[in-house]
Order: sequence, then C-alpha cells, then structure tokens
Amino acid sequence: MTRYCCPGCGYTYDEARGDAHQGFAPGTTWAQIPAHWACPDCAVNEKVDFKPVDERGADAGN
Repeated sequence: MTRYCCPGCGYTYDEARGDAHQGFAPGTTWAQIPAHWACPDCAVNEKVDFKPVDERGADAGN
C-alpha cells in the first residue's frame, strides 16, 4: 500500500492505516478517496496536490 503526502503541511495519508477521523477505514485506497477531498490538516491542498511517498519517506516523484 502507498502513502500520500500533502506538500503544504506534511499530512500523510497511509492506505494501510486509513484515517478514522475522515471516515476512511484501514485499506481504503487512494483511488477510493473522493476527488474533492481536501487535506484535513491544512485544508489548503486538495487530493490532486498530494504526492506519493516511497518506503524511505521521500517524495516518490523526485
């Protein structure tokens, strides 16, 4: 499973853990998160802005 990080505040969504406060059970994939979902910590960045994170915690896009 993959993790996705907000580039603004660093909030990380982990597919394996989900996010109970957001209503996402463990195992909820990134594709299952609504397209209009915004970062729950900063509310500035939306789902499209998040970056996948590799196993070492680095941005997988770089």
